[in-house]
Amino acid sequence: MTRYALTVDPGVRDLRAADHLLQEVAAELALTDGVFGCTHLVRGDRPRVALSLAVPSEPLLRTVKERLTDRGHEVQNGLPDPVGRAVLYPGAAALTGTLTVTELLSRSAIDRVTVLGVHGPPAPGTLLVTRDHVRPQWEGGELVLTAMPAAGGALVPFEVPEPTPCCADH
Repeated sequence: MTRYALTVDPGVRDLRAADHLLQEVAAELALTDGVFGCTHLVRGDRPRVALSLAVPSEPLLRTVKERLTDRGHEVQNGLPDPVGRAVLYPGAAALTGTLTVTELLSRSAIDRVTVLGVHGPPAPGTLLVTRDHVRPQWEGGELVLTAMPAAGGALVPFEVPEPTPCCADH
């Protein structure tokens, strides 16, 4: 399926705000499960988080672009880079609780799971405690979830849902 993509630069500086905006836009526009919404870190003089939306049709792309422009967002055609962090993707809503790696892969658009510090993929029956926050990244055209070992031989997604801000104890 051909995807039509656009990039939004809302000027936000943190991932949680970017996630919230993507979810808000998806709800407002009633975007379907076939949509991919990603965050992209923009470095340089003004570090920030850009958003991308990839939709299955050109008419939907025009509608999304129009709505975002009406909200005052700067919108451009195409993706800012090929390595976005996926917030919206087919099957994301079904990745709650504890699942096996096989269940995670069969319920979502995620292509594979990698584990930090481990060579090769995890066993299909390995449990993954999702913490209801699964944010895979695009790597070489595949949607890849990076996980890390947890208690009892289970895995957890590398990204935590509520990260502690840097220097929180200062």
